[in-house]
Amino acid sequence: MKTLLIAGLLALASSAQAALSPRLVSALIQVESSGRDHAVGDNGRAVGCLQIHPVLVQDVNGILARRGSSTRFTLADRLNRQKSIAMLEVYLSHYGQRLGLKATEQDLARIWNGGPSGWRKNATIRYWRKVSSHL
Repeated sequence: MKTLLIAGLLALASSAQAALSPRLVSALIQVESSGRDHAVGDNGRAVGCLQIHPVLVQDVNGILARRGSSTRFTLADRLNRQKSIAMLEVYLSHYGQRLGLKATEQDLARIWNGGPSGWRKNATIRYWRKVSSHL
């Protein structure tokens, strides 16, 4: 049953765009938490393998609501690797498609680090270099 739930979440997340490459997801997890599912950073605000902040959970839930989905994530879901990856996919499928062209791995990583317009912020270039070193 749990496997079906996770598979459904991932299918939902990738409905607007092809799923993220597993290598990018792995690289993001390495950079964000060194692969630790219960990592806590940013003075306790960022949690889990992808270091998800509460505001991102709210944003993802809003995206899901606008898509007509009844799925919602909780703050506790940040500690679950599969659910964190599902939130990542929802977020990046939404903001990545707003670029007007196919988002690259660099675009997606920089959006993850710097928010919806992170792909164009100079401050996210260093983050991309870290991520790309794990690809």
